[in-house]
Amino acid sequence: MKTILLVLQIIISVLLVLAVLTQQRGSGLSATFGGSGGFYTSKRGAEKFLSIFTIILAILFVGNSIAFLFFY
Repeated sequence: MKTILLVLQIIISVLLVLAVLTQQRGSGLSATFGGSGGFYTSKRGAEKFLSIFTIILAILFVGNSIAFLFFY
């Protein structure tokens, strides 16, 4: 059981890193330190899918970490 959880944790973590790195940068802290403050637009298409996919992966990562804590 712990081998399955460990393999799942590695797969989820790699997918989560890739999902975060492929997202486009918004106007986060750059606007605070003098960058151009853009306007808010809603996410569409692939960007929306990637955002939802990242949230799902983060929830799976936390859930698998808790399961790993109890079953290890």
